[in-house]
Amino acid sequence: MPIERKKGVSVWKQIQQTLAGEIVTGILKPGERLPTETALSERFGVNRHTLRRALSELEQMDLIRIEHGRGMFVREQVVDYSVGKRTRFSENLSKLKRTPGGVLLSAQTLPADEVPAEALGIAPGRPVAVLDRAGEADGHRISVSTHYMSEDRFPGATEVYARTKSITSTLEHFGVGDYVRKVTRVTARMPTARDARILEQPRNRPILMAEGVNTTRDGEPVEYCVTRFASDWVQIVFES
Repeated sequence: MPIERKKGVSVWKQIQQTLAGEIVTGILKPGERLPTETALSERFGVNRHTLRRALSELEQMDLIRIEHGRGMFVREQVVDYSVGKRTRFSENLSKLKRTPGGVLLSAQTLPADEVPAEALGIAPGRPVAVLDRAGEADGHRISVSTHYMSEDRFPGATEVYARTKSITSTLEHFGVGDYVRKVTRVTARMPTARDARILEQPRNRPILMAEGVNTTRDGEPVEYCVTRFASDWVQIVFES
């Protein structure tokens, strides 16, 4: 039904208020895809220029997210991803009552480049297990992470991970009962084409990149990881 035009209130503002009300009251639920611009234009009886003004305002209000080539979605609650002494992906999400998930993208053994070698305290060129993983919250991709472990210290780590599907369980297999985060470094940057594709976001939207080193309680490095978070979905919270 075309929108009822009110005196003194612009049409685009009425559309924005109508859709915002449907989002706030739960008629349109978090993560739900909105109808197409064509469908919304027909619903409200307006042209696309007027409709886009209303949609742009909703995006500025953080009520919707617009993904070019995919559509418009009601924005979900941002994940407060905690980084502290014990940083665990699944535990972080479970505490927030979000359903954690993950997909192993690749697992291989490679010669260590200089950065992971230094982080793990091994010589460059020594073999490392390299695990690429996509992390999910409630079925939506929120991160892409690359994990490095020394093959000299953890022989066959890729096979163990493929079976356990868990970094923590993989380390436990090799006798590391607990580990702590020694350091975390966070920067903002633009995603690579691959990361943008995996995170299902445009390349012109920044990501948060977190580099971390995990060690045993005695300070032995056991894992170096580089995680790229979708900044629209995640904010990083540092615990003291």
